[in-house]
Amino acid sequence: MQVTSKNLYIVSTPIGNLEDITLRALEVLKKSDIILCEDTRQSIKLLNHYKIKKKLVSYHKFNEKKQTTSIIKYFNDGKILSLISDAGTPLLSDPGRLLVNECLINSIKVTPIPGVSSITAAMSVSGFKDQFLFYGFLPKTINELEKALDTLSSVNFTQVFFIPSKKINFYINSFKKFFSGRKIMIAKEITKVHEEFYREDVDKLKMMNNSLKGELTIIISNHDSNTKKFNEEKIVNKAKKYLKKYSLKDTVELILETEKINKKKAYNLCLKIKNEKN
Repeated sequence: MQVTSKNLYIVSTPIGNLEDITLRALEVLKKSDIILCEDTRQSIKLLNHYKIKKKLVSYHKFNEKKQTTSIIKYFNDGKILSLISDAGTPLLSDPGRLLVNECLINSIKVTPIPGVSSITAAMSVSGFKDQFLFYGFLPKTINELEKALDTLSSVNFTQVFFIPSKKINFYINSFKKFFSGRKIMIAKEITKVHEEFYREDVDKLKMMNNSLKGELTIIISNHDSNTKKFNEEKIVNKAKKYLKKYSLKDTVELILETEKINKKKAYNLCLKIKNEKN
């Protein structure tokens, strides 16, 4: 293939098994003058495996703004550049967006070299509907997490998240609170020796062993329509009963005490019933 200057190549790399790389990706890396990477210590393992000796330049979330000017200069000097992440497809919860936009401003072509992604790898074996929403890394604080999940729980698509394995139990509690009635698949060490896919109903999730390593790919199924209908019917009946005696606010609070539904949904449902009565 022809690899040219004035062109930023976004190259997907293996997420575990070093054999998971395309011939085209190897060709681009071999012809690149400079390879931008998150961690040179991590990327050198891949390059050594394929006997590729090229200049590695550190490009990560802490220096990407500072590095962008220097990188544009490389292009102006006629250098061939490619961007890789530590694993998988760059820019998907990885740095690179600032550079891509700067390249477009400077009329530098941006070319994807497709390959491995933990998102599509996990989705392909989930068994869930393929209309999905990819969120990326979930917030680390409980307030921000619950705010995000409160919104996401009302979206009836399969949902994909990244979380650090050491915090799995922190997230499990919130998954049970906001995704009741759905199924979950937890993918760990995809393509590696200890690859594992754990499947369970969200409501039956138990605390997990904290010895898990690396990042986990979490997939939550879309709503099961039958379960959703049953739960909603139950809540509607309760709301009608409570609204005869209590205020809208008190009715919502009473429902939240016994039913697994987020506050926003409960409020909207009760408000609708109240308005229908008036």
